[in-house]
Amino acid sequence: MKEQLPDLHSHFCDLNLEAHMYASQWFLTLFTAKFPLCMVFHIIDLLLCERLNIIFHVALALLKTSKEDLLQADFEGALKFFRVQLPKRYRAEENARRLMEQACNIKVSTKKLKKYEKEYQTMRESQLQQEDPMDRYKRENRRLQEASMRLEQENDDLAHELVTSKIALRNDLDQAEDKADVLNKELLLTKQRLVETEEEKRKQEEETAQLKEVFRKQLEKAEYEIKKTTAIIAEYKQICSQLSTRLEKQQAASKEELEVVKGKMMACKHCSDIFSKEGALKPAAISREDQGIESDDEKDSLKKQLREMELELAQTKLQLVEAKCKIQELEHQRGALMNEIQAAKNSWFSKTLNSIKTATGTQPLPPPQSTQPPKEST
Repeated sequence: MKEQLPDLHSHFCDLNLEAHMYASQWFLTLFTAKFPLCMVFHIIDLLLCERLNIIFHVALALLKTSKEDLLQADFEGALKFFRVQLPKRYRAEENARRLMEQACNIKVSTKKLKKYEKEYQTMRESQLQQEDPMDRYKRENRRLQEASMRLEQENDDLAHELVTSKIALRNDLDQAEDKADVLNKELLLTKQRLVETEEEKRKQEEETAQLKEVFRKQLEKAEYEIKKTTAIIAEYKQICSQLSTRLEKQQAASKEELEVVKGKMMACKHCSDIFSKEGALKPAAISREDQGIESDDEKDSLKKQLREMELELAQTKLQLVEAKCKIQELEHQRGALMNEIQAAKNSWFSKTLNSIKTATGTQPLPPPQSTQPPKEST
C-alpha cells in the first residue's frame, strides 16, 4: 500500500488507522463477510487460478477505487465507510466485474511478498526482544481477557440460541404430534368409511344381482307366455281353417244329396205330380231354409269363437306389451341404479385418495373420470 497508494497510506498513518482494523476480515473470510455473492464468486474463481496473491490484488483494487472518499474521511468515517458504504457499492454485477478487471491489472510480485514477510518477522522478533517482559505479559493478559470475554459472549449467545432452538423444536414437535393425532383420526375415519362403503357396495351388488335375477325370470316368463300365445294362435288358426274346410265339404255333400233326392222325386210320377203344384215345394224349401239356418248358426258360432280367440289374442298382445314396458322400465331403473353406484364409488375413491394424500403430505391428483355404463335404449 505504501508503494502503490502512498498518499492514502500517509493519510491512514495520520489517522492511526491500521490495516488490521479493516482488512483482517477481508483476508480471514475471503471477502464473504460483507460483500455480495456475485463479487465473491469472481474472487474465488481468481483464487483458484492465481492462488493467494489475488487477495492482495483485490484489497489494493478496493482501496484504489475508494481512494477519493477515504482521503476525505476521518477515523470513524473511514471505518464506517469500510463497514457499510463499500459493500453496497458492489451489489451491482457491473461494478464487481470492473473491480475484478482492475484487480487483475495490479501487479504484486511473489518475491516482494516473501521479502515483506521476512522483514515483518524480523521486526516482530526485535520488538519482542526490546519489549519489557512486564508490558508483554500485561498486553498478553489483556489480549487473553478480551478473548475470554469474547468467548463468554459467544457462549452466552450460543446458549441462548440453543434454548431458543430447543423451545422451537419442542413447539414443532408438539405441533407435529397434534397433526399426527389428527391425521390418525382422519385415517381411522377414512378406514371406517372405506369399510362402510365396501359394505354398501356389497349390498348394492347383491341387490343388483337380485334385480338381474328378477328381470331374467320376468323375461323368461314373458318369452314363455309369448311362445304359448303364439302356439295358441297358430292352433286357433289351424282349427278355423279345418272348420272352414269341413263346412265347405258338408255344404257340397248337402247339395249333392239334395240334387239326388230331387232327381229321384222328379223321376217318380206321383211325386212329380205332387211337387209340380205351387205349394208343394214349400216343405222342401222350408227344409232347405232350415239347413241354411243351421249352417248360419254354425257359422255364427264359429265366428263367435273366432272373435273370442281374436279378443283373447288382443288381450295377450296387450299383456305382452305391458310386460315389455315393465321390463324396459326395470332396465332403465337398473341403469340409473348402476350409474348411482358408479358415481358413489368414484366419489368415495377420490375422497379416499385425497384424504390419504393429505395425511401423507402429498398433493392430491385429479379425480378419475367416471366410466358410466351406457343406458339401454327403451
